[in-house]
Amino acid sequence: MTTNFQGKILDRDELVRIAASARKDGKTIVQCHGCFDIVHPGHIRYLEFARQQGDILVVSLTGDQDVNKGDNRPYIPQELRAENLAALMFVDYVCINPSPTAVTLLAELRPDMYVKGREYEGSTDPGFVAEKTAVESYGGRIIYSSGEIVFSSTALIEALPRAASGKAQQLKRACQRNDITAESLIGLLDRMRGLRVLVVGDVILDKYVFCDALGIASEAPVVSLAHRDERSYVGGAAIVARHVAALGAKSFLLSAGAGNSDPETRSVYDVLAREGVEHHLIHARPAIVEKTRFLAEDSKLFKVDRAHRCPLDSIAQREAAAILEKQSGDVDAVILCDFGYGMITESLLNRVLPTLRQNVAIVTADVSGGRANLMNFKNVDLLCPTEREVRAMLNDHDSGLSTVAWELLDQTQARHIIVTLEKRGMLVFQRGGQDRTSHAWSARLKGEQLPAFADHAVDHLGCGDALLAGATLSLAAGGTLMQSAYLGNAGAAIEVGTLGNKPVSRKQLLEWISARGELHSPDPLETPASVEARAAAIAVGKQKTNDPTETASSTSPSPAHSTRGQ
Repeated sequence: MTTNFQGKILDRDELVRIAASARKDGKTIVQCHGCFDIVHPGHIRYLEFARQQGDILVVSLTGDQDVNKGDNRPYIPQELRAENLAALMFVDYVCINPSPTAVTLLAELRPDMYVKGREYEGSTDPGFVAEKTAVESYGGRIIYSSGEIVFSSTALIEALPRAASGKAQQLKRACQRNDITAESLIGLLDRMRGLRVLVVGDVILDKYVFCDALGIASEAPVVSLAHRDERSYVGGAAIVARHVAALGAKSFLLSAGAGNSDPETRSVYDVLAREGVEHHLIHARPAIVEKTRFLAEDSKLFKVDRAHRCPLDSIAQREAAAILEKQSGDVDAVILCDFGYGMITESLLNRVLPTLRQNVAIVTADVSGGRANLMNFKNVDLLCPTEREVRAMLNDHDSGLSTVAWELLDQTQARHIIVTLEKRGMLVFQRGGQDRTSHAWSARLKGEQLPAFADHAVDHLGCGDALLAGATLSLAAGGTLMQSAYLGNAGAAIEVGTLGNKPVSRKQLLEWISARGELHSPDPLETPASVEARAAAIAVGKQKTNDPTETASSTSPSPAHSTRGQ
């Protein structure tokens, strides 16, 4: 098909004939391939660079049926995407590729050069490896563009304004597609009761100091504060264990403490005992890690850490390994939480992970902070890092997130990954199949996005812990990855609406489920009043101030809004 544009849109057979004729005339053929859902400045630089490498530039694009970038993608239909490319003066021919990958077209077209973006340099993604093999098999070359400007069509599309109703419909379709219903989630919560979960990691005391801002001090240009109140929360791996217990499962925490004579360690014992969390704290460090945040009105001003990395010595490590190996024969799931302060070491993981993997059905892991290493967790069922953590760990800040996720799963041999995106929610990636010997294990990941459920953030502290606990329990209860991600996301939304590190309970999740429209089929008898009543049930739950889990209490301060990392 010929267009009035600079380039021509051709089917595959016609394009192959033209390429063969051009090759006989001694012309150099260059090919680019991609989705090109929205042609942005990064694409323009990439295609301009490609055109400079030869005489003819062919651009092939992925057909609508093979675009696997989430709900409502591609944003632009394939015919219009082809016209956008053909309109560019440096593009000679455009072809809508009828196959999921460019391998077959490359083998037939035999371009002299195949140009890919810089993020593919060194990539071990199976799709790209197959394309590279096809090109090099006939003597062609792979060239990587400069990548001076990096854009993401996915990010641009996500930034486009959409009506709230449109987002609600997208979420509802995602729930319908993945059997996420009120009935399925309540069934998971019921099956969580009685499950046995072992949690391993550092205990952290999160201390909040509430102040009144008086202004600028007279002796120096510093903020002057008046102390008003203090409150401490048992966090780190301990809050994960507390979430597990609050959701009805039996929780056992293995961590390190400072001994019975240490008041902070005793306060941890008191909270865990009160909430029914079995525990063993190895006496292996001088003090419990403590993080103190100073708040004035609605803002966290600064944070002071009393925290030093104190890795387990050989004796403490043997004690931890013995407990892990003993407990592993009697638990349904293990959660590994590395906050980087020494409870979890690479040598301990190398020693116990094979046993855990042999004895335990579900093993999940997460890290927090720059001292922890996500790569130490090999062959686990689920990793739950933030996008920032994954990119920092792989030193890859330019590639698409699906490429980064695939690289992490390839290096760790993990089964699934949930990447949290802060205000943008989360991306859930799963392999095409769980048989390690099949092509599906190493094939392109399947991705699905869930939005952030919280409309207003009070305190981001502990959201990742709530997600990890809820998702792990859901998997252990027989839930699918998407069902588990939804429940974990709901737990995180409840946590972000609460000041301090407090466990999310089964009752709170049941109230959440009852109030969410995407989980329920339309009820012809439902009235606006009944919808408001469901929403009010959650509001009442959020406004409760009586909290027996705090290690120190006084007059409850007003909730403070914060941003992650403060």
